[in-house]
Amino acid sequence: MVKKFLHAVALAVSISGLTACATHQNKMVPLQSEIVGGQCAPALEKLQKLADDSSDDRLLYLMEYASALQICREYKLSTDYFLQADKLAEQQDYTSISRTLGATLLNEQMIQYKGDKFEKLFINAMAAINFIEMNDYENAMVEVRRINEKTRKFAEEEKRSFELNSFASYLSGLIYEQSNNWDDACISYKDAYNIDASFRAVAIDMLTACWRAKRYDEFAQLLKKVNPSNEEIEIAKRPKKNKHEITIIYMQGWGPKKTDRPNYHLRTSGLSHSDYPMLEGSPSTTKRIAVTSTVESAPFFRESQTIYSVEKAAIATLEADYASLAARRFGARVAKEVVADQIRQKDKALGDIAWVIMLAAERADLRNWSFLPETIQTVRLDATNLTTLKIEGRTFDGKPSEDLGTIDLTINPNKKIYLIRSLK
Repeated sequence: MVKKFLHAVALAVSISGLTACATHQNKMVPLQSEIVGGQCAPALEKLQKLADDSSDDRLLYLMEYASALQICREYKLSTDYFLQADKLAEQQDYTSISRTLGATLLNEQMIQYKGDKFEKLFINAMAAINFIEMNDYENAMVEVRRINEKTRKFAEEEKRSFELNSFASYLSGLIYEQSNNWDDACISYKDAYNIDASFRAVAIDMLTACWRAKRYDEFAQLLKKVNPSNEEIEIAKRPKKNKHEITIIYMQGWGPKKTDRPNYHLRTSGLSHSDYPMLEGSPSTTKRIAVTSTVESAPFFRESQTIYSVEKAAIATLEADYASLAARRFGARVAKEVVADQIRQKDKALGDIAWVIMLAAERADLRNWSFLPETIQTVRLDATNLTTLKIEGRTFDGKPSEDLGTIDLTINPNKKIYLIRSLK
């Protein structure tokens, strides 16, 4: 009787431990709402407590807090926390055997959050963006190299490619531009375009860099590949004006959220639909930004263009991991059957109860980095005779959606790159 009681208590305690892990999304939703409403201070205070606590989900909260700091324009502190997250993500031995056993017999939320592979890569991308905003291009390039190192490591381990390569290459091209290193900028933009040719803005930036690098034969070959319009060719060939050409990096919306994968994907496995996660896009009103001049004598209008889809890359990476996840969960189902059978040999009723409890505990691990943007876009412009730029959000059909403030170009006349984030 005592053994039965101890078995039942152990199982009950294990299951009760799942509830703490399952609340991450519930915690983030109100904090996102506070930040959207302009209430940065209270949201950051709550997130910092989570990020500084040595909990199972500390990596996740480090990423969330660093992202929130970035949104609230605390770039230096944001970078510090991204680098902490990067260090923690690299640690290989912070999961105990008992927690691994719990993940096998009950639920993957029993183990400390290690981050999806895409998230591990994007930590460095977000840190690089911070460094770029702070005009620290040397350290920004260090983060880009970290992305490439991790990407090669993951590719070698799993014999497949990873989606983030194109963005890392684009960032390196953008950084090379700042020192007028057009040869390397041309190469980097070509790499980004060759990995993902779906974004027109990347193609035009590639053409521009190669033209300014005086790679005219290569430029002619790329024209055949890209097939640009006369207007796009004119943009690519525009002269470089060091003092007046600026770039706005625009981070749009919110990244995808994890949810239960529909049941029809799992019919052949015999497992519950709640045992597998999937990523779904988050709805957003603002799809791009419009940049206009506030000076009547210098009218100006430009809209942002997408150069990278965080949503698309995150979803693709998780889908590529699906086979590995399915194998783990199949192995977990077998382990559950073995444990239940061993208990049944001593007590059939208790074994049946253990089986039911372990099955009831199966559910998808829905933890994911929720403060990411949906897409990253850019606006390139010649700011000659411009002193202030007005930034306004636009809906899918071009209607105004939100006022994103202004950029005063006179505060730091040497600044060439500005960061904007929309949240609606």
